[in-house]
Amino acid sequence: MTEIPVPVQRLIDAANAGDTSAFLAGFTEDGAVDDWGRTFRGSDAIRDWSDAEFIGKQVTLDITTADVSGHVTTIVAQVGGNGFNGPSTFGFTTAGDRVSLMTITG
Repeated sequence: MTEIPVPVQRLIDAANAGDTSAFLAGFTEDGAVDDWGRTFRGSDAIRDWSDAEFIGKQVTLDITTADVSGHVTTIVAQVGGNGFNGPSTFGFTTAGDRVSLMTITG
């Protein structure tokens, strides 16, 4: 499997550990999550989304494939927890040592 960039791995590790503070710290100041076309920008909005639909649902991400192209990392993961369960595709755009955008699609 392709080596996952450190900023992306930090977000995945934080999600799997249920560590909201570390998850939020992994985003740029103006970072965003695009969850199937619903965009949550900035720390407060990402926290609210995560509390309701991601870390708050005890999400787990078991990566099955990863691809890196420039500043964009695309992973496919088996999602577990108390919310959505099943395969999902995540795109991560990095900016320096953080993630500026996490996109969730099918």
